[in-house]
Amino acid sequence: MPRTGLAQEPVTTAVETAPAAPATSPAEAEALKRKAEREAELAALTRDLEVSASRQREIEQEIAAIDRDTADINAAVLRTAGRIKGLEADLANTERRLQRLAENEDAVRASLWERRGTLAEVLASLQRIGRRPPPALAVRPADALAAVRSAILLNAIMPDLRIEAEALASDLEELTRLKISITAEKDRLAGDSMRLVEEQSRLELLISAKRQQRVTSADTLSEERRRSEELAGKAGSLKELIARLEAEIASARKAAEEAEQATEQRNANGRRPGDPFADPGRLAPAIAFAEAKGQLPRPVAGTMLKDFGQADDFGGVTEGQSISTRAGARVTAPNDGWVVYSGPFRSFGQLLILNAGDGYHVLLAGMDRIDVELGQFVLAGEPVGVMGSTHWASASTIGLGSTGPVLYVEFRKDGSAIDPTPWWARTEEEKVRG
Repeated sequence: MPRTGLAQEPVTTAVETAPAAPATSPAEAEALKRKAEREAELAALTRDLEVSASRQREIEQEIAAIDRDTADINAAVLRTAGRIKGLEADLANTERRLQRLAENEDAVRASLWERRGTLAEVLASLQRIGRRPPPALAVRPADALAAVRSAILLNAIMPDLRIEAEALASDLEELTRLKISITAEKDRLAGDSMRLVEEQSRLELLISAKRQQRVTSADTLSEERRRSEELAGKAGSLKELIARLEAEIASARKAAEEAEQATEQRNANGRRPGDPFADPGRLAPAIAFAEAKGQLPRPVAGTMLKDFGQADDFGGVTEGQSISTRAGARVTAPNDGWVVYSGPFRSFGQLLILNAGDGYHVLLAGMDRIDVELGQFVLAGEPVGVMGSTHWASASTIGLGSTGPVLYVEFRKDGSAIDPTPWWARTEEEKVRG
């Protein structure tokens, strides 16, 4: 059975949003107009936010005060990346809640619109009763006949009026509650968005400080990047690409050698007790990749669109996992490993390949930007790239029903794709569900 992975040539470049269907009624037209206004307002809440000059100086002073020891910088990078991932997850949840509240508001408004004729009659009847109330017998006994006739009439219409009036009051009360909830969610969104901007600013400065520690010649790095991208253009499959990279690119070959040395060292020393990810100054994985099952952090906060082994649109099955993300989301390394490839790959956007040792490789594709270099050792949870704002369609992500950015994740063992699921640490939501 054919399988779908990064080795297949994609058929398109980017997925564009289809135009909305024409409105069929004034209510739907109004709903579509409000939806467009809400989307524009939502985008405005998270766009063009800037850290104030004074706050930026405070962050710069905070980074400057950090000891330039590798472990200290790594620890600060990991903490900041963790906060960013948490804020991105919170923002995504807030946006989903806002969407549901907006849909509920539209449903209430549509209900009121559909019943506008009945409601007009109810209000008009109540208004007439208020202007010409039935006579009181105790005050005007001469109007007894009129009072009886009014009582008979009211007895006939009041139950229906009461039902409609109560329904109207209920809908208006729900509309008021929804507006209050929407305002609260927007306030929360704006606050989280500003905190996210501050954390992103902090992370950029930390990454810059960490990059300054690397002594790789810029000319050498540029030449290796050019050569690796040339190999990527010629490779017929990912297995071939990885093999040629680790044979012909010095930094990739060195990364593979360091992975082998780390395995030998681990075998000689035995497994160390405690948290394998606790030491931010480690220069090699503390445990074998196979032993890290159930412990690896997911590379991005998002929603699983297509899992490993599911049917694709080409008669085969998927070789990895596709995760929808927020625009501009930070991507972190799911494991300790060495960068053997970092650059464009066909129409998949930016591709990152990590050598995790013992024949394991981890691939991340679909990013707009990669922040790590060839040969670099990265830690699990360390930021490695940034997603774009659009969905790059490819053989592995086409037909997912998402126009937002999609991260494609693939695990390989000795050149063959394997299911990443057993390696992921359970999220709090999954723990609650049991």
